[in-house]
Amino acid sequence: MTTTITLSTEDYQTLLGEQQRLAHQLRLMTVERDLLKERLDAFLHRLFAAKSEARANPAQRDLFLNEAEALAPTGAPVAEEVTPEAIDVAGHSRKKRGRKPLDPHLPREIVRHELPEAERVCTHDGARLVEIGTEISEQLDIVPQQVRVIQHHRVKYACPCCDESIRVTPAPARIISKGLLTEAALAWVVTAKYQDSLPLYRQATLLGRFGGDLSRTTLAASMVRVGHAVQPIINLLRDHLLEADLILGDETVIQVLKESGRAAQSKSYLWAQMTGSGPPIRLFSYTPGRGGTHAQPLYEGIKLGAALMSDGYEVYNGIATARGVIHLGCWAHARRYFVEAEGVIPKAARGPEQLATQFIAAIGELYAIEAQAKELSHDLRGQRRQEQSRPVLAKIEGLLLQHLHGVTPGSLLGKALHYLSSQWPKLTRFIENGAWPIDNNLCENAIRPFVVGRRNWLFCDTVAGARASANLYSLIETCKANGIEPYTYLVELFRQLPLAKTVEDFEALLPWRLANPTA
Repeated sequence: MTTTITLSTEDYQTLLGEQQRLAHQLRLMTVERDLLKERLDAFLHRLFAAKSEARANPAQRDLFLNEAEALAPTGAPVAEEVTPEAIDVAGHSRKKRGRKPLDPHLPREIVRHELPEAERVCTHDGARLVEIGTEISEQLDIVPQQVRVIQHHRVKYACPCCDESIRVTPAPARIISKGLLTEAALAWVVTAKYQDSLPLYRQATLLGRFGGDLSRTTLAASMVRVGHAVQPIINLLRDHLLEADLILGDETVIQVLKESGRAAQSKSYLWAQMTGSGPPIRLFSYTPGRGGTHAQPLYEGIKLGAALMSDGYEVYNGIATARGVIHLGCWAHARRYFVEAEGVIPKAARGPEQLATQFIAAIGELYAIEAQAKELSHDLRGQRRQEQSRPVLAKIEGLLLQHLHGVTPGSLLGKALHYLSSQWPKLTRFIENGAWPIDNNLCENAIRPFVVGRRNWLFCDTVAGARASANLYSLIETCKANGIEPYTYLVELFRQLPLAKTVEDFEALLPWRLANPTA
């Protein structure tokens, strides 16, 4: 039985409007649900999935991370690490494998193994055996830390005829006046914490096993004082950095417990700066915030027309505009957004037809070109980019314009597209100069040792400690960038720094000059 309901025109329009409102609300709720589900999938992916951004394609995997584990032979013991030696064979060159020799500069102790007297007789004719040589094999031995006390005797002199003239030999200049630790001991503690990521309380425990009964407080106070003492060297490193044609910048979080007017849970920041030209320099600076007022002074004095490589953080745009520098964008950051968008796609639905996968593959083409041009001169690399990278950029831009407004902006893919769109002028600028990098990975690699160390020592106690740590990290990473052993450099620096008086004296203590005085 059919029931007929008669509605007035006004009621019908009201009912129709309500239907449209509910349909719109349903679409909105569906989008919100999908976005929340995507966010949940992204969080689960970050928690449980592999952290590597390498692709399943081996060719692309090596373009980004080139993991050493992937290159090592399966099951090869560490002791059998080898250095290939070329052997000339008719028609080709073959690699001969053998145990990697131990460092010839290491001290060597010879242990002779001789046959007993009773066994030095020939079994055929009974003649006595004579020595004709030795078979040599080597093992690496490790002597545990030796803790000792340096006792300084300052001789006193007096006049034998009167009591008016008494002289004492002056104390030698030290980097920490009346400090308890020698320069070598200070360098050991610095490298253990800032290079090997060993917290001070563990160092105190380690030293205690060898008779060095030092408290964590003593070690911490020594690090703060020596970190401030090297400030003249840090200032000179900053002067050289700001003169470079290319500077790379990044920042990361650091927690400082005792900071005036701020809660212990507040976020502070460590800024990383490195040169892309000239002497390799790595600088770290502490600031209580992340805004432009904190970042701008770090680039004060930068050379006009220099290039600045960074991620898409807005503060760097202000720095580039205020300082008149060329701002370069990071393709690794742009790619990372698409990797995250691809990560939440169910595995069964993944494939080359997915938009995120298409962008990742296209960006991989840019990196493939960079890998092939890695050993070329700047001019030839720039020419290669113009010929090969420019068409790839045009393809990426076409994909971007086609899909930019067809994807929900709040989704991971939408965020990736809008980030790419906002950074596009900076991202395409690298093809204008073969000396400019395609990404900011070098700076991220420079900041990684700090991030690894932060997992062990977690926080800085005071602002003074954070600034001292930034200075010592700067010296350690600058040494590593110049191929200099940090411990050896720091020992010599701590010995000579108290004697430096002029600018020339301090210049001679820069890592690449102290290690090579003729540089």
